Amino acid sequence: MATVLLAEDDADIRLLVTLKLKQAGYQIRAFEDGLSAVADAREHPPDLAILDIMMPGMTGLEVCRELRRDPATAKIPVILLTALARESDITAGLAVGADDYIVKPFSPREFTARVSAVLARVQAGVPPPADSAQPSLASLAAGSAATPTAAGRLRSPVIPAQSSNTSVTAATDGPSSPGQLS
Repeated sequence: MATVLLAEDDADIRLLVTLKLKQAGYQIRAFEDGLSAVADAREHPPDLAILDIMMPGMTGLEVCRELRRDPATAKIPVILLTALARESDITAGLAVGADDYIVKPFSPREFTARVSAVLARVQAGVPPPADSAQPSLASLAAGSAATPTAAGRLRSPVIPAQSSNTSVTAATDGPSSPGQLS
């Protein structure tokens, strides 16, 4: 049974996440602040950490950064769970080392599936995809990598189409079959 460390200051969300993860078979250690979560992770490293970003004392970004600095906790996968939905928030979360980013409000079913997917990837020894789940800051600045959207999914970069003199128009009248192109 995998152990999940949860740091969430909102009691209702902490309760919901705890309930859903227990139903999925996970053991949960829940905290309402980042300082307690870091202390617990150092003493008893979990299989996964789920961190709210906006918490008193120590933010989820600071907790993630601290976990990544310590060799004893550096490989713990981290999912950020937050109301911060701007692209800059998401890229900042991935830049500090988060493995996934889930925006509130969230679907409990999708949330549980994402937790399972991160844990399965880690147990299989598969690193996060370097070119999609955690785009480098340089590639984001250059606009060449896929970037996360507010829903936590990846959006492919927009590549300008090359101009051509060929055009396609739909036939709207005449002897053509419906839907035939001319």
